[in-house]
Amino acid sequence: MTSTWVEPSNTATALLLLGRGSDPATERGVECPGDLPAPSDPDLVARAAAAKAALGTKVFVLGHHYQRDEVIQFADVTGDSFKLAREAAARPDAEYIVFCGVHFMAESADILTTDAQRVILPDLAAGCSMADMAVLSQVERAWEVLTDLGVAADTVPVTYMNSSADIKGFVGRNGGVVCTSSNAKRALDWAYAQGSKVLFLPDQHLGRNTAVLEMGYSLDDCVLYDPHKPNGGLTAEELRDAKMILWRGHCSVHGRFTLDSVQDVRARVPGVNVLVHPECRHEVVTAADQVGSTEYIIKAIEAAPAGSAWAVGTELNLVRRLALAHPDKQIMFLDKAVCYCSTMNRIDLPHLVWALEELVAGRVVNQITVDADTAHHARVALDQMLALPGADTPPPAAT
Repeated sequence: MTSTWVEPSNTATALLLLGRGSDPATERGVECPGDLPAPSDPDLVARAAAAKAALGTKVFVLGHHYQRDEVIQFADVTGDSFKLAREAAARPDAEYIVFCGVHFMAESADILTTDAQRVILPDLAAGCSMADMAVLSQVERAWEVLTDLGVAADTVPVTYMNSSADIKGFVGRNGGVVCTSSNAKRALDWAYAQGSKVLFLPDQHLGRNTAVLEMGYSLDDCVLYDPHKPNGGLTAEELRDAKMILWRGHCSVHGRFTLDSVQDVRARVPGVNVLVHPECRHEVVTAADQVGSTEYIIKAIEAAPAGSAWAVGTELNLVRRLALAHPDKQIMFLDKAVCYCSTMNRIDLPHLVWALEELVAGRVVNQITVDADTAHHARVALDQMLALPGADTPPPAAT
């Protein structure tokens, strides 16, 4: 059966479009970046293959699910951010870890690997808009606000994996825990056993969706802390009464999906299953049929019966890859806009080839390192996550 994949439209009415317009309904920073560049020069494929072969077992290439296909083809392992960091830690004999993802992911790999291993990010401009929305100085100031109100002692900081090493280190120093999109409820259960409220960083949507939809809290139990406003834009009473203090952060990709997107696809495709990531807005998640992490989305599509229709609310590279891998199912992007993760897609084949060929020449480029103190406290928060009930076996200890 031929794949039913249809590339989302590039029309102005569908997109607003490709960064050439604005959408007042979206959150800051979720404008669509536009089309990907054309596929790289085919000669680069042969060069990448040759460089990787020359390095042999000295190099281990990690590819995040949101990477473009021309990069994914050279990955030894594909997965989400934490899975990839743990895969790196499980390969202590690999001298070089080339992380095809974004900056915070490479930091996590550096924290979990040994001092003898070097983690390389092919393009240092590959950051994460969500991670950048929580800066250490802002978070420390927020903690001072909570301390001045007398509630910091009862507040447990929880940070999403999609955060900088600095933020993970802050959480580790203050008795908190890291979480992923698949274990957020377990992390919050643990946190509420330690204190009466949580400061959740940096993704407001994952925190809100987990607290309300999985833990029984109300929207009124959640407040939104804006680091750009005095006291986060909240009153002392609001901060004291809140069960969940949500940081004002979001994913630039998942923040694009709207309730209109869900209603539109249901009107166009009878019987469609709407499957979204928990980084989506609350009204999108509540209108969806299924909600889950990137790995959950992949497994749900794999297990779906032939002939079923799916509108998937996550990064477009992954949705396209799923559609092409499952031609017996009708798989479409939830938004009609062509919208990729612009920072993730900075890791292209030219950058990967350059990084690999430099390693062949004995030159280490774009090494990502986390200072020892930050790494120690970040590891404390990561280890606490791994100790949660139901967690997997911890990775090897870094030395």
